[in-house]
Amino acid sequence: MSSVELIGGAADNSLVSAIRSGDENAMATLYDRYSPIVYSVALRVLGDTGAAEDVLQEVFMQLWRNPGGFDSSRGNLAAWLAVISRNRAIDAIRKRRPDTDIDDVIVSVEPDLAGDAERARAMEKVRGALGAMPSAQRSALEMAYFEGLTHTEIAAKTGEPLGTIKTRIRAGLLALRKAFNP
Repeated sequence: MSSVELIGGAADNSLVSAIRSGDENAMATLYDRYSPIVYSVALRVLGDTGAAEDVLQEVFMQLWRNPGGFDSSRGNLAAWLAVISRNRAIDAIRKRRPDTDIDDVIVSVEPDLAGDAERARAMEKVRGALGAMPSAQRSALEMAYFEGLTHTEIAAKTGEPLGTIKTRIRAGLLALRKAFNP
């Protein structure tokens, strides 16, 4: 580590301490020093200047509101701001609405007769296997897979012990597997 980096790091720490006491000049100094880094990280992730500017503002507002979020023992301020910028940019991507409306998308689907026939055969196997199961076992499987209930919820709904429900579901799944892999 060079002496310039050490002096810069020490200056950063004292500026962050000054921000804790509400010193706007310290904030302006850090903004001038690190806004190019924050902006370039956001722009690289987002690819949009307006969104990158929004991230830039959010990152420095976070530093202003919560300067205690930066811990100098874990790294330098530039790296911390770059990581915060990257995370905010990724959050912005996740919040974006799709570029096209669903109504504008044209979907062309070719009929898949072979696939339809295969699915029909598979459904017949499933119906046959479910029909051959005891009703309590079939009911437990239906609640788990068609109603989305957990084993605990099924046990509460039926009044049966949890272990019994787990056993019924496992046996039902084994019967279905056997129907497809004789």
